[in-house]
Amino acid sequence: MMRKLSLLFAGALMGASAMSLVYGAPGSTANAAGSETYKQLAIFGDIFERVRAQYVTPPDDKSLVENAINGMLTSLDPHSSYMNAEEAQDMRVQTKGEFGGLGIEVTMENDLVKVITPIDDTPAAKAGVLAGDYIAKIDGEEVRGLSLNDAVEKMRGLVNTPIKLTILREGADKPIELTVVRAIIKVKAVKVRVDDDIGYMKITSFTEKTLDDLENAIDTIKKQVPNDKLKGYVLDLRLNPGGLLDQAVSVSDAFLNRGEIVSTRGRDPKDVTRFDARPGDDIDGKPLVVLVNGGSASASEIVAGALQDLRRATVVGTQSFGKGSVQTIVPLGENGALRLTTALYYTPSGKSIQGKGITPDIKVDQPLPAELQGRDLTRGESDLKGHIKGSDEGDTGSGSAAYVPPEPKDDLQLIFAEQLLRGEKTDPAFPPNPDKAVLNQ
Repeated sequence: MMRKLSLLFAGALMGASAMSLVYGAPGSTANAAGSETYKQLAIFGDIFERVRAQYVTPPDDKSLVENAINGMLTSLDPHSSYMNAEEAQDMRVQTKGEFGGLGIEVTMENDLVKVITPIDDTPAAKAGVLAGDYIAKIDGEEVRGLSLNDAVEKMRGLVNTPIKLTILREGADKPIELTVVRAIIKVKAVKVRVDDDIGYMKITSFTEKTLDDLENAIDTIKKQVPNDKLKGYVLDLRLNPGGLLDQAVSVSDAFLNRGEIVSTRGRDPKDVTRFDARPGDDIDGKPLVVLVNGGSASASEIVAGALQDLRRATVVGTQSFGKGSVQTIVPLGENGALRLTTALYYTPSGKSIQGKGITPDIKVDQPLPAELQGRDLTRGESDLKGHIKGSDEGDTGSGSAAYVPPEPKDDLQLIFAEQLLRGEKTDPAFPPNPDKAVLNQ
């Protein structure tokens, strides 16, 4: 049997995709191409040969074919595409949640790679890389002129291989040369902290490690705050572009005792797959608030939609991205992989969020800082050219501002959520009533 991967991914946001393992035979011949289709393919072949023979400069055959394939797929919708071998491998690395690297979170600033923070107990931290450092050279090559992705790729590599970084550090009178030996870096999918009497968990992506990281986060909170003192939990899904479908289902299940979590429906009306919750609530029925915004997409919308429809949590924030389609990844061996939209997913109430998104129970806007005023940070699935029209899309569209302040003291959505849990704010939507769960009958 051919192994396939079903993807849920907000392609407009970033590279990781939500996927589950699906097993099935290659496509049926029931819809085999007719003679007219083969005539059209003959036209393609004729044009390809004329381009190769007559274009002003000799074109690269591989690039021509890859671009032709991608042109065909992207004409369908924004999320169908062809991945060459390197891109397919990169997708597998991202969803696995670990890779050979240095252990630093970085951004690009002033044409240099800026270290946001070194991750604890990683090669970078042990070698002396500090937050705020600027990486000017990688193995002697200037960073200026490279994209952030190119720089990151150069820093990743085989485990136990060395890399030399040239660092510019505030207060240092000359560049600092550091040699770092790459190791396996396990990316934390869940960040956790305790805000006095509230447990805060931020899921950054849905990788193979997300459920384990979530369970560890819950254990950490329970150890720090006695159960009778704990007011509840905040689950932050803002700026989360998606991840593995099975992990989205498992994360939802961690807070649920019963009910359908999500269903997927393909072109064939009989092609319906449902995922149901099992008994057992990891947070023992404690109140739960889920935060979403325009950067919450795909797998994160599955979690928010399930917890909202089943009345397990109150959703706070602004309209989510609205990516409700499923992509199936078909491996093509050494030729990469095909990513093809094959289904839509539906929340427990039977609602498709495609092109609409999750509407929060309580809308709380987050103002943009002065330096971002005037910039358009609002974009949803309904803004993407060629997006699949959702049955519930209506005239409202999807998406909202994808911005979260770096400091909790400036985070109005988080502050509101904590005030709800502490009883300092009241709203009819909190706490939700599970007896009024909106179920698909």
